[in-house]
Amino acid sequence: MLLKFPSYDWMKNYLFTAIMFFFTISSFGQNLIGYNYNGIKKYMKENRKDMNSEKVINSAYNYIKYSDSGNSQTLLFFLNRDSICTSIRAVCDYSIKGEKVKEFDTIYKRSDTNKWIDKREGKDYLVEIRDEKWSFIILIEPSK
Repeated sequence: MLLKFPSYDWMKNYLFTAIMFFFTISSFGQNLIGYNYNGIKKYMKENRKDMNSEKVINSAYNYIKYSDSGNSQTLLFFLNRDSICTSIRAVCDYSIKGEKVKEFDTIYKRSDTNKWIDKREGKDYLVEIRDEKWSFIILIEPSK
């Protein structure tokens, strides 16, 4: 009796899927507060190929918007008048909440339930998860 091994194509597809899944769940942790408009665009193009830039017209707020093709994550980078990022908001599907909590526990210092502190360049940033009815929101902003 001959044993049949999985084809190389199956293994290649499995590995690609596993890598993309890991990249998707572990790549939000980068705090881009302080980056300028071009710096954010460059970072996203090089590091978040799974996210698509969306054109935004809003007279009240200046921000850059990205979303993934599955609509499980939307990232908003809020900019000041000088086009410097002052806060970040991510709207995420509940299916990835557990992975985000685990990710934040490994890269930030937990300060409370659903709250972490990111210490970077002598400044503290609050990272918070807020539950909403249909999704959860991740906020990153300077600590007050």
